[in-house]
Amino acid sequence: MKVRDLLVVSLLVAAGMVVFAFVAEARMADGAQLPIHWNAAGQPDQFAPALQALLFPAGLLVLIALLFAAIPFMEPLQEKLEGSAPVLRVSWIGLIGLMVLIEAVIGLPAFGITLPVNAIMLGSGALLILVGNALPKSRPGFFVGIRTPWTITDTDIWVATHRLGGKLMMLAGAAIVVAALLPISPEATAIVMLTAVFVAAGIPIAYSWWLWRQKQGAA
Repeated sequence: MKVRDLLVVSLLVAAGMVVFAFVAEARMADGAQLPIHWNAAGQPDQFAPALQALLFPAGLLVLIALLFAAIPFMEPLQEKLEGSAPVLRVSWIGLIGLMVLIEAVIGLPAFGITLPVNAIMLGSGALLILVGNALPKSRPGFFVGIRTPWTITDTDIWVATHRLGGKLMMLAGAAIVVAALLPISPEATAIVMLTAVFVAAGIPIAYSWWLWRQKQGAA
């Protein structure tokens, strides 16, 4: 799998975000504190000095890009990696967009533009939908997909698990998007967020074990 183009794009976007960070910080009052973390309800719960907060998404994007670029070189199942390339690419591109969105939420108020805090939840939900749509295209590997002892060692279980997992991830993403748009309490939003993530992550794991037990019983 070729990663050069996405790595270059990631680094260029990160460089643009760094420039934006310094410009935005110069327009803010001395000692300004900006959010760097949001809870499950989409509300900011940790803050940092303005420049540190503005540079945080750019630094995180660089780390993500380096990690994704390294995966093809670390994957021992090279012959199957190309089958999972669509998932890797969609996840990488989606995370670039999410980091840019986070940077915008943090920094645009310096220019008189305030995005709703739930924009990050919307972006996260959209990312889950995109990744969930690509997930069934993946094949067994150690770095991409729903990796359990039962999926990695059995291609049929991997395929069935990822078909279900992709659908559940898309549903989870849609639920998060709807929760971000509805005028519900932060507590209810947090419940929807956590439940959606648990369902999308937990059920496929249990399903892969169940499929393995079924195959063992039939043997």
